Amino acid sequence: MRRITISIEENLAQQFDDLIVRRGYQNRSEAFRDLLRGRIENERKSTHAAHYCVASVNYIYDHQERELASRLISLQHDHHDICVSAMHVPLDHHDCLETLFLRGAFKQVSDFADLVIAQNGVRHGNIHIVPVELNSDLHDTHPHVHLFPKT
Repeated sequence: MRRITISIEENLAQQFDDLIVRRGYQNRSEAFRDLLRGRIENERKSTHAAHYCVASVNYIYDHQERELASRLISLQHDHHDICVSAMHVPLDHHDCLETLFLRGAFKQVSDFADLVIAQNGVRHGNIHIVPVELNSDLHDTHPHVHLFPKT
């Protein structure tokens, strides 16, 4: 591990220390690494340097909304190549929380996640995308895929 030294204003240092306490970090280094990873990932996403990713899409919807549940299931089947899994949690008599786990080309995953959240009747949707390196190799005569987070 490489050591670096930074200088920051006292006010910013105090805010950083407060963040460390609120988030439960053990030390400044771990907090700084997470901030730096997040910034680098955002840069990869915004410049389209990320080619492959894993993602979770979370959204809440009313399952009694006209044909919405059916549309959401159809979308997942239409994109079965990137949909890894789905988790459905009833919240009350009407509302459901769903989480979709996706894997694939960054643009395809991002576009699909946006499409799901944009469905009429879907509320409180968000997407968490993590760029990964794709590495395929052969282990004992069967294909094996490794997904390495880029940061």
